[in-house]
Amino acid sequence: MKALKKFIPLIIASALLSACAGNNPEPAATTELTTTTTTAETTVVTEPAVEIPEGHAYAEFTNGMPEGWECADGWCNGSMFNVTWRKKNITFNDGKMQLIIDNDTVPKDGVPYSGGEFRSREFYGYGRYEVSMKAIKNDGVVSSFFTYTGPSDNNPWDEIDVEILGKDTTKVQFNYFTDSRGNHEYMHDLGFDAAEDFHTYAFEWYEDKIIWYVDGVEVHRATENIPVTESKIMMNAWCGKGVDGWLNAFDDTKMPLTAEYEWIKFTPFN
Repeated sequence: MKALKKFIPLIIASALLSACAGNNPEPAATTELTTTTTTAETTVVTEPAVEIPEGHAYAEFTNGMPEGWECADGWCNGSMFNVTWRKKNITFNDGKMQLIIDNDTVPKDGVPYSGGEFRSREFYGYGRYEVSMKAIKNDGVVSSFFTYTGPSDNNPWDEIDVEILGKDTTKVQFNYFTDSRGNHEYMHDLGFDAAEDFHTYAFEWYEDKIIWYVDGVEVHRATENIPVTESKIMMNAWCGKGVDGWLNAFDDTKMPLTAEYEWIKFTPFN
């Protein structure tokens, strides 16, 4: 992501609902905001804006669509995915991003639902990946944060997953694939409901291991057949088909269903 130095007013007049395809201003690529505001009552001073270093990635949604990221639009992954990705299913409101599952207004190839998928344009390798998110509570759905590359990128299928299943949002599932070989699922009991508030989920990807964290605490690690291929940073919200044993049958009586994201961050290892 190319860094931009911009100063953002502390007070934003209104947080308007805006789609991924909308004419949203590009946000500053910063992790902090800079401004000084003085009134008769208070003086507020925040820290200087920080430029995103080369090789790092950061996204926050105060000004809508961030630079260096994109929305999937117009296709379905097939198999167990019972959604077509639509950029209109990604919105920005209240300084957060929403990934939405809903009925598809123009169903494609017999797929009745639409979903949101958001991803980086660039590829990233070994380092720490973090997200602040709030999951969907609903049978048959997945709210996710992961790295992925595959044949569509002329690469082997490598992937590292954080997946919260809507049937039980008191747990999170970790998994990974190396050259299409998976079956590394691990279910962790969170001790809280991931659909009720924002929490930080992270993993550190090393050459010889992957370590997963929840709210800064290590909760799982893997040490065998670790992925090696640089990947895009991705997140999506979708409902399944033919996987009722994993997700439960999809309950479509409460749509639209929304997963929310506050920020995304990647820090490479030196």
